[in-house]
Amino acid sequence: MSRPRNRTNGTRPTGTAVAEADHAALFEQLAAERNNVELLRESIAALELAIDDQGWQRLIAAGEQEFTRDGLRTITAACRLYGIKSPLIKRALMLRTAYIFGQGVEIAARANGKRREGEQDVNAVLQAFVDDPGNRRSVFGAEAQQRIERTIGTDGNLFLSLWTRPSTGRVQVRVLPWDEITDVISNPDDASEPWFYRRAWTHSATNPATGVSTTFEQRIALYPAVNYRPKARPTRLDGVEVRWDAPVRHVKANDLEGWRFGIPDAYAAIDWARAYKEFLEDWARLVKSLSRFAWRTTARGAAQAAGIKTRLAQMPSRDPGTGQSLDVGGTAIMPVGQVMEAIPKSGATIDAGSGRPLAMMVAAALGVPVTMLLADPGSTGARAVAETLDQPMELEMQCRQSLYTDVLRDVCEYVIREAVRAPQGPLKGTVVADGDRETVTLAGDTEATVDITWPDLTGLDPAKLVEAVTKANSTKTVPPEVTLRLLLTALGQRNVDELIDGMVDDEGVFQWPSGPPGSGGGQASAGGGADLDWGLFGGGDQGGQGDDEAPEQDPDV
Repeated sequence: MSRPRNRTNGTRPTGTAVAEADHAALFEQLAAERNNVELLRESIAALELAIDDQGWQRLIAAGEQEFTRDGLRTITAACRLYGIKSPLIKRALMLRTAYIFGQGVEIAARANGKRREGEQDVNAVLQAFVDDPGNRRSVFGAEAQQRIERTIGTDGNLFLSLWTRPSTGRVQVRVLPWDEITDVISNPDDASEPWFYRRAWTHSATNPATGVSTTFEQRIALYPAVNYRPKARPTRLDGVEVRWDAPVRHVKANDLEGWRFGIPDAYAAIDWARAYKEFLEDWARLVKSLSRFAWRTTARGAAQAAGIKTRLAQMPSRDPGTGQSLDVGGTAIMPVGQVMEAIPKSGATIDAGSGRPLAMMVAAALGVPVTMLLADPGSTGARAVAETLDQPMELEMQCRQSLYTDVLRDVCEYVIREAVRAPQGPLKGTVVADGDRETVTLAGDTEATVDITWPDLTGLDPAKLVEAVTKANSTKTVPPEVTLRLLLTALGQRNVDELIDGMVDDEGVFQWPSGPPGSGGGQASAGGGADLDWGLFGGGDQGGQGDDEAPEQDPDV
């Protein structure tokens, strides 16, 4: 039996037609919503891109957690430029350098071959390394130390390569250009443990006859980290040469956990240094525009105005002494009823000091007080507030000194280790491998400890420091050479270790110089024990050697 078909008269839609119309409307609405979502996503993406200031590139690639190597090159180029051109950043970097390296740093090994029988002179090995002319030119000289701190400020990275002669253990330290280091290869199970540094550079050969570089060759090499020495040391890895005789100590600053490279100190200050520069330019332009007219005269007619112009034209247009144009302090000629006046300055501040907060941001970014940055003591209240920032600045500089202490200690320990390893090395002992690391044991029960000493930054009164050392010595528990070291350091004396070494004989006995006038004279050896009594130590004769047995006094002491 057939079912009857539904029929319509063309005036009323059936239920199916209504449902189809509703579905079509829903589909259309859904499509519109999807378009809105896509539009919002594009808008958010545009806002994210708009975060970058004009002229800056997007430096972080998708999925990475730190700046790309190309991004770091862009940052470094900008920081180097501002470190040279911007007075604020240049001065801030010089202030940091002066605080960190201005008083020098003392490097010495405790073992000097005089404290006990059979002890090796480790300090002599270190001093020969530090005093090497090439090493002073690269790292240990005053000029090199200033350059190193400025490099950290503009590059954020420093690579010290320790070129080693296997037969003698002699080490020469050189700086590898940051632009040539392309990658850091780390332990796959521990990203904080570097294994190799990849260097790519252009090698040029110079014709000795003409002095002209004629041959250029692209080279790539891997340099191991200074503390990475596996048992298997192939000469090439994946076809790339490995320089096992030139390990690298990487110095980086302002990096975050897991980052391979550091960030320049100046990076956080660039925007504000540029803003301060633009503010001063606008201020100078405004002052110049306000200085253009100084007088106003009113003329009642064209004839009177023409006469005034004629008389003004007779005035010199250029300074007869310098020849410069007299375009400041001119006269404006106005008809009756017209007035020319400057824009009202009520409620507006147009002095150069209004840009001080911008300079304060530069000072905050580089960790120096704004009074020092601007070389301006400011008002009494502002100066008092700025002086309270000295301690935080000193602590920040001490943090940077601690960074260099770790670097110098790693380098010195490497020098000692290679002096033991080399067949013709100056030190005797054993080098024991512990996995990828090595430990050194010196023969003769010799201590391998290295002391890195920085002068005090707190600015304490030397008289108070000497008084404190004298009181400590009165406890009769401090060895005389330690007391002398503290006294000389408190007085700002350099080359303390060399002076102390001259006061100790070959058997490690401290040799007292002649006492000051009126103190009883005479010399006393360290055998005087606890009864130390010389000059700042208390004065007086403690027996021991007589005046006729006294060695010649060191004029430097």
